[in-house]
Amino acid sequence: MHDLSPPPAASASLPDDVLGGVTTDYFDAANPDLLGRFLPLHDWVTRRAVAGVMPYCKANHGRIGPRGTGSMVDGIARFAVQFAVQDYLSLSSHPAVCEAVHAAVVSHGVHSAGSAALMGLSDLLRRLESRIAGFLGLADATVFPTGWAAGYGAIRTLARPGDHVLIDVLAHACLHEGAAAATPNVHRFPHLSFDGVERRLTRIRSAAPDAGILVVTEGLFSMESDSPADLDALQALCRHHRATLLVDVAHDLGAMGPGGRGVIGLQGATGRLDVVMGSFSKTFASNGGFVASNHPALKYALRFGCGPQTFSNALSPLQAAGVLAAFDIVDSAAGSALRQRLATNVQTLRKGLTGLGYEVMGNASAIVPVRLGDMAQSRLMTAAMIDQGVFVNLVEFPAVARNASRWRLQVMAGHEQSDIDTLLAAASGLKPRFRAGSRSAQPAEQPLAQDL
Repeated sequence: MHDLSPPPAASASLPDDVLGGVTTDYFDAANPDLLGRFLPLHDWVTRRAVAGVMPYCKANHGRIGPRGTGSMVDGIARFAVQFAVQDYLSLSSHPAVCEAVHAAVVSHGVHSAGSAALMGLSDLLRRLESRIAGFLGLADATVFPTGWAAGYGAIRTLARPGDHVLIDVLAHACLHEGAAAATPNVHRFPHLSFDGVERRLTRIRSAAPDAGILVVTEGLFSMESDSPADLDALQALCRHHRATLLVDVAHDLGAMGPGGRGVIGLQGATGRLDVVMGSFSKTFASNGGFVASNHPALKYALRFGCGPQTFSNALSPLQAAGVLAAFDIVDSAAGSALRQRLATNVQTLRKGLTGLGYEVMGNASAIVPVRLGDMAQSRLMTAAMIDQGVFVNLVEFPAVARNASRWRLQVMAGHEQSDIDTLLAAASGLKPRFRAGSRSAQPAEQPLAQDL
């Protein structure tokens, strides 16, 4: 039986700001010293770390896996079960991926040494772009050095100041920032609301018959673990109003759906959407991202007119080789077996947490969001989990609404039943223990940006 005694933070009398403050409170806008404006944030983070309620900036001390050694901001190594990393099919240390990367280091070195618009492309990267397009049933794909760059850059390239962007209110921060940088005409629609999109499209097209319109959503929303009900219907609606649809598949591609085609595959929409973008950092064991489409003009528009593509070094050949190897696994019988194992682990964890009285959000996916609510309670509960040898991520404002704090547990195919049992044992005594001492809820405040 695990020792469920609270960590030092829970038994000490902590200042209100340590348990209740948020990052946006600690910025000295009146200070003319631009660097000095961040001193309040530095001091607040330091106080949280000393109090034991600073669960961010954790570091791994070895290979990514279901269990291993890591540290908090104090740098002190501790062994723990790992539910705080994005490695859904456990490919980050897969022998075939590691071997492919090693071979690429020998044959190509470690650096792309240039932008893809100049001579930063490698033959491996060209193969990867072709592989992504074929996997998605689309004509072409363009690889970016990060997933953030792909999402931000795609919207920034497609939409111009006179155009309109309709975007799900809970879409990833890179998509919201790309929209804000592209045009002042940004319309946030209620989460997953088809009717909300339809009403806005009708109104905008009536008022601006010749404007470009981009509609932005995700295959799997990473803070809620939910999806649009019908991407085909959303695509048809967009075409009816001469709008372009962009779908972010960062969290579902590879890890779910037939053949790993994600929510697009589950809904039978493979190869039929206008623009698909995604990231390699969740399932495909690498940094990087992509934008794919059937339209022949998008490739060079991105190559020569997209800042994060045109003016950034291309993905390195060793990363391209690793992602290619990951695609080989995803698109195989072994990949299907890994997805089944992942799905079993997800269902086991969700059922166990629900049985303990926790509110588990959304649908079954590698992301298991657990609503905790009150910030003070959430920080104490997270500290207690880590103290008991379970790494979890706490998500709080401004990534989610104030007092909508949650754990975002991230499940791997490589997790064993014993790992899930360890998490459940650690969590079993926390909710009743901290509920009585939680702070009163503050008025709801919406997130500034979604996802991490």
